[in-house]
Amino acid sequence: MKLPFVISLPHCSDRIPRAERDAISLSDQEIYASKDVGTREIFGLLPARVILYASWSRILVDLNRGAHHGGARGVIPQIDYHGRPVYRAGMFPGEHEVGERLRDHYRPYHDRLKKAMERPDIRGLVDCHSLNRVGPPASPDRGKKRKNIILSNNGNQDGEPDSALGATTCPAGLLLLMGRTFQKSGFSVAINEPYSGGHILKHHGREAAKKGKIALQIEINQDLFVDSENLQIVPERLEGVRAKVIQCMISSMIRMTGMVLS
Repeated sequence: MKLPFVISLPHCSDRIPRAERDAISLSDQEIYASKDVGTREIFGLLPARVILYASWSRILVDLNRGAHHGGARGVIPQIDYHGRPVYRAGMFPGEHEVGERLRDHYRPYHDRLKKAMERPDIRGLVDCHSLNRVGPPASPDRGKKRKNIILSNNGNQDGEPDSALGATTCPAGLLLLMGRTFQKSGFSVAINEPYSGGHILKHHGREAAKKGKIALQIEINQDLFVDSENLQIVPERLEGVRAKVIQCMISSMIRMTGMVLS
């Protein structure tokens, strides 16, 4: 059985093209730490009809930013979440190279996502991420310990619309349903905190909502399955967490599908 959802994994890679590596000042471990560790190993195993994987690191191009989002943490980031410069002095890509990255890496992912969401058999989108145990310096919850699971629909902490953010991408009742499912399996859960959703949720999710479909963002705390010293996955811990997460998500997505179609 394939669930009628699109699974998006925009930060699952730490690959950097060889031609770009010399311009980047970050170490291999720092580049690795910039990816959403564990998302491919967990969410990539969901029985969904479409699963989209990022081919390259968010350091090269961040798929969860708008194409014209500039600045330090824009679509071509200048610093990482710890405030470290991504590029060596004088080696930030020029306008032509930025255009090539958008053409070759950014737009193809979003085109595939848009096309998948237009399929009549697709009922929803889940944009999947992982995050550090404690909020890093550039995050809105700097220094704070995070919940195991964060669910987002571009709303407030009750899943309801926030006038400052605009329309939600999934009814609060459906988001809270998934939250309760995770809580029953022993996970701590936060709603729209510290993140209410990124560009993929806000852009593709809003378009989906106009067509009666749903979209949500899920973040899983890496502390559940990584070694805190080097962020490497601990296989024994991952196995148990993955089984529970997949069970929770399948159960929730089946129920969500029935509610969306009713």
